[in-house]
Amino acid sequence: MNKRFILLSQVFMTLMMAASMSGLMSLLHAGPTLEWLKDWPVQFLIAWPIAFCLTMVAWPAAMAMASVVLRAKSATES
Repeated sequence: MNKRFILLSQVFMTLMMAASMSGLMSLLHAGPTLEWLKDWPVQFLIAWPIAFCLTMVAWPAAMAMASVVLRAKSATES
């Protein structure tokens, strides 16, 4: 995978996750009201940059952990 593909996939993934998580969590907290609908975009605008920055750290760590687990699994299957 090239770096542009990785960066773009992180942009899309964090946008989707921030939108869904901020929407669902604030909906559970406030209920389906006009106030919730008004506040959700603000929560999303706060959540997305945080999610993107965390992904820049978490994604390489997650890839390394998956590699270790799959390497260990393939060694036990041989």
